[in-house]
Amino acid sequence: MNHRVVKRTLNVSVLLCLVLAASTVLGLFTGSTGQNPWEVLALITGGGDPDSVTASIIWRIRLPRVLLASMIGATLSLGGLVFQTLLRNPIAEPYVLGISGGSAVGAILGILLGLSRFPGVASFAFAGSMLTLLLVVSISSGQSSVRKDSLILAGVMVNAFCSSIIMFMVSLTRDSRLHNILFWLMGDLSITDQKQVLMLFGVLLPCFVVLFLFANSMNLLLMGEDMAAGMGVDVRLISLALLGTTSLMVSATVCHSGLLGFVGLVIPHLLRLLFGADHRVLIPACVFGGAAYLVLCDLVARTLPAHGEMPVGVVTAMIGAPLFIFLLAKSRK
Repeated sequence: MNHRVVKRTLNVSVLLCLVLAASTVLGLFTGSTGQNPWEVLALITGGGDPDSVTASIIWRIRLPRVLLASMIGATLSLGGLVFQTLLRNPIAEPYVLGISGGSAVGAILGILLGLSRFPGVASFAFAGSMLTLLLVVSISSGQSSVRKDSLILAGVMVNAFCSSIIMFMVSLTRDSRLHNILFWLMGDLSITDQKQVLMLFGVLLPCFVVLFLFANSMNLLLMGEDMAAGMGVDVRLISLALLGTTSLMVSATVCHSGLLGFVGLVIPHLLRLLFGADHRVLIPACVFGGAAYLVLCDLVARTLPAHGEMPVGVVTAMIGAPLFIFLLAKSRK
């Protein structure tokens, strides 16, 4: 990258890192149980009583949840960016295309079989996402290429089919797992711990690095496959690598959060309007911006109800759907 691009990437990354840091602090300070803000501040800055109840709430409950929300937000935003680039369709993203639904089918099957989250449930979720992706592309393909106008329709049909399979499996469940599965399907970040967060981070970080290394190739793919191939890009290999990496990321996050819609639609659009279409800037922007967005959505989900909390997927849908309509209308002007 030239000096100008490096400087712009660093400036955008630092700006969104500050937004993410502020969101993280709010997530640690705020919750359904009230704590003395000065005591929380003392714990965050290295003081306070490490054996207190507040310390347990901050470090064992809120911090893992904030970290999980940030990683899932980053993944879904980046996944939406990759699908929009590969398919050159402004409303392509894992949820709309049914990739998240396929991952959920695999994850629920793994849960019902009693498999561990890693690697059992994660492997089933990844297999479900890949099968769904192949099905969507095959349905929407002509003899030579993917027909963009039918891609979304294929995704909607496959998503509906995945939903029917999910409801069928849920209807067969008669034990205590039923409530947990239903709550998880609406987008749930409440069940996590430090070990799960570390394992998920170990899966996602290499994926983020791989996608950033392909940033310039993604810029060329935006100009069309023929143009990219003429400039030395192995379109088939790059596309397979991007699709496989993105599906792996999405399936890993679905295991932990369930179905979260519109994050991969809204954030890439918003950041593209703010910072332009250069993927060398957009990829780190989606990581930090998507992370901050979902942390704030989760903060609303666990503080808005007077008692208990609501699924974070409800919040992302309520915010994301109208915001996406606004962004889409603005981009057409």
